[in-house]
Amino acid sequence: MKKRLWISILFVCIGLVLVGCGKDSSKESDTQVLKVGASPAPHAQILEHIQPLMKEKGVDLEVVTFDDYVLPNKALEEKEIDANYFQHIPYFELAKKENDYDFANAGSIHVEPMGLYSQKIKNIKDLSDGATVITSNSESDWGRILTMLQDAGVIKLKDGVDATTATFDDIAENPKNIKFKHDINPEILATTYNNNEADLVAINANFAVSAGLDPEKDSVLLESDNSPYANIIAVRSEDKDDPRIQTLIEVLHDPKVQEWITEEFQGVVKPVNAEAKE
Repeated sequence: MKKRLWISILFVCIGLVLVGCGKDSSKESDTQVLKVGASPAPHAQILEHIQPLMKEKGVDLEVVTFDDYVLPNKALEEKEIDANYFQHIPYFELAKKENDYDFANAGSIHVEPMGLYSQKIKNIKDLSDGATVITSNSESDWGRILTMLQDAGVIKLKDGVDATTATFDDIAENPKNIKFKHDINPEILATTYNNNEADLVAINANFAVSAGLDPEKDSVLLESDNSPYANIIAVRSEDKDDPRIQTLIEVLHDPKVQEWITEEFQGVVKPVNAEAKE
């Protein structure tokens, strides 16, 4: 009898443990995980800031950082992450075209003005004849850099050329015989600048900020506010309407979050109006 009693008690205990486990699992299922790849600055910083807000809405936001511009899209394609936040629209469109990615733009979040930096000159008017300008090997950035130089009167592009897709072959006038070098990865440009390897170095704002540069104070030329190069949340097309993605966009477009972005990055990272999603 005693043996039977102990067996009965054992089964009751096991049943209670299983019930307890079931309760814990249901609690965990209330929160959904969303894994987003991002550049360390400012993208990952922005995502880390909104993690508590996402948690309140039932989404556990996991941030995965990448130091280059190639791996985040590969990771998205291979379903290692659910979305990425590092690229502007022209780069996104070019990446889709070149790699046949079935991606969608879930929403525009902010603009990071491209800057031209120099340890040799303080004013673009002092750029010498035969000077060297180093840019990245990211073709989608060439048009924005050439537009900046054209607006500054350094070069002139051919008539009718779309500035967002312009290349160095589209330069019609180059009175100062500027030499362009464009075979360096974007993440190395800050080091190129620190090594004083050219008269001008074009650096994306996220890499400039990571290197301790202030685009507004340290650049010789800075991209204008009407830049079409908004940074976006990219997703696989099949996931564009995923509630987790929609929650992410909603939180990033929240006025308080946009205000925080402006203050935190002192206007260098400029939030895109919530209505401008694509």
